[in-house]
Amino acid sequence: MKKVTFIGNGNMAQAIINGLANHSYNIEVIGRDINKLKSLKKQIPTINIQILDDEFDITNKNIIFTVKPFNLLEVSQKLQGTANSFYSVLAGTTLEQIKKNVLSKHYIRVMPNVAAKFNRSMTTLTGDKFLKNDAINIFNCIGQTLWVDTQNELDIATAVAGSGPAFLAYFADAIIEGGIGAGLKKKDAVLLTTTLFKGFVPLLRDDEPKNIIQKVMSPNGTTQAGYDYLTQNNIKKHIKNTIQIAYNKALELASS
Repeated sequence: MKKVTFIGNGNMAQAIINGLANHSYNIEVIGRDINKLKSLKKQIPTINIQILDDEFDITNKNIIFTVKPFNLLEVSQKLQGTANSFYSVLAGTTLEQIKKNVLSKHYIRVMPNVAAKFNRSMTTLTGDKFLKNDAINIFNCIGQTLWVDTQNELDIATAVAGSGPAFLAYFADAIIEGGIGAGLKKKDAVLLTTTLFKGFVPLLRDDEPKNIIQKVMSPNGTTQAGYDYLTQNNIKKHIKNTIQIAYNKALELASS
């Protein structure tokens, strides 16, 4: 499958479109703002654009649906026919909710993250296993994919990898501010922190977190002092609770 139709052209859609365009996909983009569509066409001349009027025929198309979740009902009412495949990138929206509003032969739920902009997304997929290979091929164009067997697992993955960049940004901001507060120039604190995160990825791939801690930490050293503060203040528990709360919110959205 090398031809896809995007309905919606926001930031996430544009990131996915860029990734697919670099892999020779035939891309059609349907949106409601002609100026945004023209701007996207100027950036990626190979795509076809069309304004979403009162009706749009999705018969036998491979749809990647990237509108805001609260626009599902409004936009779906304009879609006519039965799609070949339907990839929903709507957070907190179950396949059952999608099926009530849009006709398709097959359905997939997709949860990418903002790193899609740099083709580094961790994208979680679930749904009709008939489309599993196609789904993986599409979304590998913007990073790495993980297929899970249930929507519940996808909701958990949403809390971990979908929301995760915001949580990591919170920690990065704290480290930067800590460096500045101790006397560093802002540009130096930013450089140290961004390079820290970049270097940490291969470390984490190569070893378990507890082993990395032990390798860095010397008895009664600087790392030990900071680590003791983290453990004494139960920071790990707060982080775990953060993931749980985000997951609970995903469940709440799915049931509403």
